[in-house]
Amino acid sequence: MLRCFYYNLKLIMSMVFAYLRVSTGKQHLENQMKEIEKFASRKGLVIDVWIKEVVSGKKNEKFRALGKLKRKVKKGDIIIITEISRLSRTLHEVMSILGYFLDTGVLLYSTKDGFEFDDSISSQVMAFAFGLAAQIEHKLISQRTREALAVRKAAGMQLGRKKGDNYKQRSLLEHKKQIREMLQQGVSISNICRHFNICRDTFYAFKKNGGLL
Repeated sequence: MLRCFYYNLKLIMSMVFAYLRVSTGKQHLENQMKEIEKFASRKGLVIDVWIKEVVSGKKNEKFRALGKLKRKVKKGDIIIITEISRLSRTLHEVMSILGYFLDTGVLLYSTKDGFEFDDSISSQVMAFAFGLAAQIEHKLISQRTREALAVRKAAGMQLGRKKGDNYKQRSLLEHKKQIREMLQQGVSISNICRHFNICRDTFYAFKKNGGLL
């Protein structure tokens, strides 16, 4: 009887979170809500907290509502999502997030994928598979980056930022009062560029970065 009491108390203290995400305001969260509500009903769960955000999955989870959720959950809590891709668009970050929840003792349901991540052996095997795939993805991206740089180098193209760009920007900042006066006097941008020995792209970058404010 006492053991049953503590078990029920643990269930009461556990929280059920629903996490929903779309990338743009043109997309809607209603379908995800309905999907999660149906799933929770089948499982006999009641959603305590709905977390919704409109943000790209490429944005680091630390700067999203998902990051706040990670810091809030505790052992025994439940998180329901519709798809693993709602966590992130990169497999490497998905694996990092899943690993954190597993280590914390949080149960994660992904309704459409049919995944259930807990402390079971099958979940650990699945997490290992995700981790292996993430490592492969990371290596492939690194390899493609190196190959692309090698092609650019072989073609004689300069790699990285052009030398002198920062110096020219600083020089323009030092003369921004003079540049502003030249513009007010009707001096063309081409003549200003020739005067300071810069290209038009450098001038427009200077202007875009607030150099004339």
